[in-house]
Amino acid sequence: MARRLINAPWQGVSHLLPAHIETRSQFYTMEATKSLLAARQHIQDHDAAESVIHHWGYADRVVPCVNDPGSCRYLDVVYNAHDVGMIYTGVIWATIGGILLIWAIVRRMMPPQSHRNPQALVEGEKRTVDTTTRMRHTLWSYTNRYLLPDSIRSIFGRTTRLQVLVLAILTGYLTIFSFVGIVYGIWITPVKKMEGVYNTRSSLGPFSDRVGVLAYALTPLSVLLSNRESLLSVLTGIPYQNFNFMHRWLGYIIMVQSIVHTIGWTIIEVKLYQPQPQVAKKWIVQLYMVWGVVAMILLLILYALTLPPVIRFTGYEFFRKSHYVLALVYMGACIGHWEGLQCFIIPGILLWFIDRFARAARTFLLHYNFVDGTKRGFVAAHAAITTFPDEKDGDVVRLDFEHPHDAWAVGQHFYLCFTESSIFQSHPFTPLNAAVTVNGRTKHSYVFRAKGGETKKIAQIAAKKLAAAATASTTTSEDKDGVITAASAPTTPVVLTGPYGDPIMRNITPEANILCVAGGTGITYVLPALLSLTANPASPRKLELIWVVRHAKDVDWVKPELAALEALDVTVRIFATRDAASSSSDADRSSEAEADEEKRAAGAVAVQKMRARGAAASVRSGGIGHPDLALLVREFVQATVAARTVVFASGPGGLMTDARAAVAVCNDGSKVWKGDERFHVDLIHDERMER
Repeated sequence: MARRLINAPWQGVSHLLPAHIETRSQFYTMEATKSLLAARQHIQDHDAAESVIHHWGYADRVVPCVNDPGSCRYLDVVYNAHDVGMIYTGVIWATIGGILLIWAIVRRMMPPQSHRNPQALVEGEKRTVDTTTRMRHTLWSYTNRYLLPDSIRSIFGRTTRLQVLVLAILTGYLTIFSFVGIVYGIWITPVKKMEGVYNTRSSLGPFSDRVGVLAYALTPLSVLLSNRESLLSVLTGIPYQNFNFMHRWLGYIIMVQSIVHTIGWTIIEVKLYQPQPQVAKKWIVQLYMVWGVVAMILLLILYALTLPPVIRFTGYEFFRKSHYVLALVYMGACIGHWEGLQCFIIPGILLWFIDRFARAARTFLLHYNFVDGTKRGFVAAHAAITTFPDEKDGDVVRLDFEHPHDAWAVGQHFYLCFTESSIFQSHPFTPLNAAVTVNGRTKHSYVFRAKGGETKKIAQIAAKKLAAAATASTTTSEDKDGVITAASAPTTPVVLTGPYGDPIMRNITPEANILCVAGGTGITYVLPALLSLTANPASPRKLELIWVVRHAKDVDWVKPELAALEALDVTVRIFATRDAASSSSDADRSSEAEADEEKRAAGAVAVQKMRARGAAASVRSGGIGHPDLALLVREFVQATVAARTVVFASGPGGLMTDARAAVAVCNDGSKVWKGDERFHVDLIHDERMER
């Protein structure tokens, strides 16, 4: 960790060596250094130095120490604590790297379960489940039972107990490394040439240094967790969006570490070191300290901008773009504050730029095609627009287009940039269709609600184009539900980036029972899973779709896709939560209590069972209320004959909370261990939906 340098240039010391502070991590000539030393107080006497010992990420140590015994002992503690802290940062990254390496190897060694033979599984499923597989399934069942539900929502939001557990382990790990390896004590040392004036030196300095070093070491991990072109996803198969929770909370940890670091050194320099206020005044104007203040202010601004009320006030796009800029400037300020630890900051900056370059490369590769069949160039896709007006909740827009590229996997999504609105924004959308490539062109279909911002602009552009088309041609008509259609629908240019996300059908065995739960436009995530199963309609599995919409007419968003499910024996349940109850049913209710009881019963709240072949026609009025998801999931699992159940879910945060809780209670590890796979229930859900 240390090597002896004889007559070597030495690095200036920062606040990491309190009253013996030397210049910020820059190499100076010995003459300039002596001039600076003469103007300020220091513990180490470089004029009397016989040699210096280099310490990675820290100031060089002058040996031998010719100060008073207390100061020399304090220096021993400072340097030893720093060296041990640097070892700990290596241990942290070695642990992370080891976990990722093992994860990647195991993942590559285990082939996708979807490749298994369905007929063999049907004939001898119980005989072919070996002990290892049974143990794995039992473990997952117990994990889903106890770690899948939401944790403390008031603190962590809508996230699973598993993610909170991982956060708790990391926090405990960092807490231990913040305190161990430091000799704790207090040393009262005289101030040179000032009789009767003493400095109070304590282990507060080494401790403050330690948390500062850890904050630097965690910075590249924070960037890794935020990348869309995620190396973590490549190694683990976990979609990049699932790391958002850890990215957010790791940022909070770094902020707390930085605050502790700042408070610790403020106490030392403003209170414990003498004489005051001379020491404090000299300390606060040093260049390294100025950069430290800048970094701390930027970190606090970054935190403030993540608060939900601030995001609602400024808008998500402002948050996202300001986050990029402030984070980069913050990392630059960290280098200015303590250049010796730039070994952690520079990788973070490089990872950010690599991510941006990879995004641009994806977009270029998707759109660099033949123009007019003769030359190649950047060509945007042109999406046909269909609108479904909804003045109260926001119009729903459907986009349909074809583009020449390879098919994506079910569950993956694209970022769409609408160039007629802004070339500086892109938003994630999941294709609602299963990818089918014909003559080198793959069809895309998307549905989204225009709530505000970019999506609202697209809805407004669509409305204007449809109005213009209606004026210019008689081919435009309006159906009885108010849905505007056109023989020649207006189009808008779209630029794609993607696909992103892990294939959600990768581990779906042919016999697995599938329950899809969607809320509103969340149908785009679950519907492709059902559509992809049309290739093997004879599989012995139970299939069901539960779709919660605001109005029964909302099924028209995906009418062609529902019609495509005719080849499957699918039960489709539509819950229309905002349609008024019919007058006849109201008259039949004898009391409000009866109505409440009816609402609690499964199927009485806006439920309509139907076969998929009838879904493409029309949907009768659904009624009011929300489904009892826990009851519906439990009934589905109980109705299965064999094999596990996989629940695909996407929708608003409340629906996701209910889905996690419903799936959790259906898991029973003890029964799975005994061979009853029906009580192994997995949840695959979209983490990008609003919380």
